[in-house]
Amino acid sequence: MSTLSNTNVFDYINVLDKAADAAWLRNDAISNNIANADTPGYKRQDVNFETQLAKALHHYRYTSVDERVHNVNLSRLNPITYTDYSGFSYRVDGNNVDPDTEGVYLAKNQIVYQGLEGAINQEFKNLQAVLK
Repeated sequence: MSTLSNTNVFDYINVLDKAADAAWLRNDAISNNIANADTPGYKRQDVNFETQLAKALHHYRYTSVDERVHNVNLSRLNPITYTDYSGFSYRVDGNNVDPDTEGVYLAKNQIVYQGLEGAINQEFKNLQAVLK
């Protein structure tokens, strides 16, 4: 028996949800960078998700966007936290965090998260309209 949850109705919502989780994780990483801006030897952290998503979607490059999203293996689409520019430092103490730049990254990430949240809400509105 087929249920609504194992059809492709939620494909976009599931991918958007993974992207929102990655944006949330990036927000945490940026906040941690700002908090450690004065910690000697601290190296900034960032999150890689966009590259993984692009690879997952490109894997099916001769298919429609709907098919690409449907074929994404969600269990393999996870954000990865990494140390950014580990060999680079702005200061003598080895720290490579620039608080001003982190503030810009934080603002950008918040806009991305709000966009993803809006897209998820719109997908649910579309489902609601179909069910009426």
